[in-house]
Amino acid sequence: MEVKSTSKYVRLSPKKARDVAREIQGLPASSAMDILNFTPKKAAMLIGKTLKTAMADAEHNFKLDAESLTIKEATIGIGPALKRFKPRAKGSAGAIRRPTSHIFITLTDAPAPAKKAKAAKTAKAAE
Repeated sequence: MEVKSTSKYVRLSPKKARDVAREIQGLPASSAMDILNFTPKKAAMLIGKTLKTAMADAEHNFKLDAESLTIKEATIGIGPALKRFKPRAKGSAGAIRRPTSHIFITLTDAPAPAKKAKAAKTAKAAE
């Protein structure tokens, strides 16, 4: 069973958040929380909040065990940019875009697929 959780209009650049989201994809939810707790980035805190929400939904709404959950997908979408203006020389104005993000996390209770297939392909290619 899949459990989805989203956080929308987060005041963070999607580019900065994607670096953190890539680190936790495919991991068990408990070890992903450990990684996020010790990552010194704003994105780690915001993704951690969304992950906690997904885990709580899985336990409360679907009666799943939090220890058996794995992160199937952690994606960051682009939200609308806040447009601001800053005064510049000779009475003009310079545009400032403040980006926002949408965080999407999907948890599943199925075990994560093993990555042995790739190792076997590289061993065959080496022969």
